[in-house]
Amino acid sequence: MRIDEITTEELDDILEKRVWAKAGKKIVRKTRCMSGPRKGRVVSNPSQCSKPKNMKKSRTMKRTQASKGARMKMKARKTKRTNALSKRVRKMNKR
Repeated sequence: MRIDEITTEELDDILEKRVWAKAGKKIVRKTRCMSGPRKGRVVSNPSQCSKPKNMKKSRTMKRTQASKGARMKMKARKTKRTNALSKRVRKMNKR
């Protein structure tokens, strides 16, 4: 097999995984980054996986988590447990 025979779709499958996620009140297809600075994160576009992190947003989030981390975790857990849309997304991603 030559390198020019590999399509970009095959490379994309190696670098990221397609998942279902919530966007407002809808369920949409998104991508989980498998490499790069955003490894493990769900993004809407595969090209976002190789972008550098925004340091200002990162610092702000660290500060917020330090002060309200427990509250954020409890609210997220409650939503994922009770919201019908969240339950559907979780079930769709298990397949």
